[in-house]
Amino acid sequence: MPDESEMDQATAFVCSACGNYLDEPGRHDCGSAADVDLVHDEERVRSLLSDAATEPGDIRRYEPLLPVETLDGVSLGEGGTALASAPTLGAELGVQLELKLDGSNPTGSTKDRGSSVVVAHALERGDDVVACASTGNAAASLAAYAARSSLSCCLFVPQRAPDAKTVQPLVYGADVLAVDGTYDDAHALCQRVTSESGWLDRSAGATPYTDAGTRTLGYEIAEETESVPDWVVVPMGNGGTLASTWAGLETFADLGLVEGTPRMLGVQAEGTSPIHDAVAGTSSTDATDTCADSIDVGTPQHLEDARDAITASGGTTVTVTDDAITEATATLGRTEGVFVEPACAAAVAGIRRARAAGSIDGGDHVVAVMTGSGLKDTGTARAAVGEPEQVSAATDATAILQRYE
Repeated sequence: MPDESEMDQATAFVCSACGNYLDEPGRHDCGSAADVDLVHDEERVRSLLSDAATEPGDIRRYEPLLPVETLDGVSLGEGGTALASAPTLGAELGVQLELKLDGSNPTGSTKDRGSSVVVAHALERGDDVVACASTGNAAASLAAYAARSSLSCCLFVPQRAPDAKTVQPLVYGADVLAVDGTYDDAHALCQRVTSESGWLDRSAGATPYTDAGTRTLGYEIAEETESVPDWVVVPMGNGGTLASTWAGLETFADLGLVEGTPRMLGVQAEGTSPIHDAVAGTSSTDATDTCADSIDVGTPQHLEDARDAITASGGTTVTVTDDAITEATATLGRTEGVFVEPACAAAVAGIRRARAAGSIDGGDHVVAVMTGSGLKDTGTARAAVGEPEQVSAATDATAILQRYE
């Protein structure tokens, strides 16, 4: 570990091979291609976090824990999302349930946390263009922050991405390239383009600045819960959100700001479950087939990170069917008034599955991360609830009122 007194900022990246500080991850003085570690000057971080207690209630509160100078001028107010109790659904599931409503971020998903930090870094290094391969949410998110920062944005999405997730970045002025193939195909094309162009790539696994921003989800859960929850439940596609959330939770425990850490439950769809298969030691293919497009990833870029986080936390994984996801979408709306995209409903279905398997005990305190708004994919939600009932404008009021007697 390098000497913290040498750090220009309270938080910085170091090479895991030689321990030298890095001005730009990926450009190692030692010539290695080793991973990078995010390190903190713990004394300075504690002091600066205390001073930041009156800052806006968004991720700017955690600037001492971020490897950029400032988010001012970039931030859209991402973070600071509600942690809502879910007593009705919790009682149905037999747990003390809270929902981290990250779909209320500016572009409707948790991806805004990482995008703001990535774009802040892009500005610091003088970039003109940023790029991303995405199932949809990260693309929309990056496009918004690029627009706010007057950067050009080139996005690669699979053709079957939901309409709302492709319209959104177009509104922000991004170039959206719908790739004839899967997310993995879109990711491969984005890699080829960014490798040749030198553009900053926000795709999963491409830059540690995404992880640094997403860790704020863990920081918030650590601070907002009255006691450390027994479980934090996260849907998994590439696995980065779960891994980063765990890293944030672990950081707050290491800093002595909370006592202990929760176990992590990672949830995947049965049709696309490579991380679950890796944790369980079962065979896996790169086939993708689920209604939950946000977690429809056959080759996860953060598979090892997610597996390590689950193992370190003493957690586990489960898979759920598309029917269970669809049912959970309707249940969340009916019981708690929360409308989420299918990936989030998978997390709730995963709690039910884990309870049945005995992994989660009755009465456990569980926080489920709702990563995206239901408005991201209304088509799948329609399958859960059906069509509106058609009535004549001349219908007698009494006939309607009788339904509620």
